Amino acid sequence: MERAQRLLADLRRNIERVFVGKPEAVSNVLIALLARGHVLIEDMPGVGKTILARSLAMSIDCSFNRVQLTPDLLPSDIIGVSIFSERSQSFEFVKGPIFTHVLLADEINRTTPRTQAALLESMSESQVSVDGRTYLLERPFMVVATQNPHDFEGTYFLPESQLDRFTIRLSIGYPAREFERTILRSQPGTNVLPGLKPVMHRDDVVALQDAAAAVQMDDALVDYILQIASRTRDHDMLQAGVSPRGSLALSRAAQAAALLDGRDYVIPDDIKNLVIPVFAHRVTGKSYMQDGQLAETENILRAILEETAVPT
Repeated sequence: MERAQRLLADLRRNIERVFVGKPEAVSNVLIALLARGHVLIEDMPGVGKTILARSLAMSIDCSFNRVQLTPDLLPSDIIGVSIFSERSQSFEFVKGPIFTHVLLADEINRTTPRTQAALLESMSESQVSVDGRTYLLERPFMVVATQNPHDFEGTYFLPESQLDRFTIRLSIGYPAREFERTILRSQPGTNVLPGLKPVMHRDDVVALQDAAAAVQMDDALVDYILQIASRTRDHDMLQAGVSPRGSLALSRAAQAAALLDGRDYVIPDDIKNLVIPVFAHRVTGKSYMQDGQLAETENILRAILEETAVPT
């Protein structure tokens, strides 16, 4: 546990050298990493979404690929393509950028649903199937996707099946004035990020993920998660509640949060603090496809938390 805390503290410190003034966003990204999950960052352009993803990837000694998703991008541009080889007189598979440890899918909602779907198998099963063959992706494998607000020009909605693959959805927001002053003075994205050195080997990341999975969770806390999930499925203002995949994601995220906090056991606050980041994008409100839908579902989830008895 002491070594885990030292590694995680070094990782956080390295990221915050570049990504200034948003410790909660950094925590949520680290929780997703420890939970073997994926993270979706939604916000206005220019608030540091890409810098946060790149600083995470550069802080661990892992391979990193970035894909700028555009309307004309094809699934083969992400997964790869089979090309006929004159030398071997056969088709050879050329791997795409998805074969990496950390994949930054920049502006994921600017590409078509067909191309978005190319990520589904890799995100849920850590593998890619092409031409009747299955290729396993090495651990750790993490997708960090960014998206602009859905009412921006040239964006597509992410379908529910795609959203359900993301462990955590977060919004960064504008920095406080004192932190924005620091950004203007030091320009960390230009002066610090290019020279950022890794502070953790990929074997350390895998070991930390295994340690997070071993964090103890009392049966009463498991029932607490199930009660919250059940209330989302029965709520009058929600068209669709949380899937079992969502309940599992909250359980794993709570274990990761406990490890990040230096504990080998989960407490109720680990779950309560993560209900909105983990559940809000998985439930569908009655005002689906309208402005403010995410805010509505967040308010409903807060009400559910207030109505659900916390185990003692």
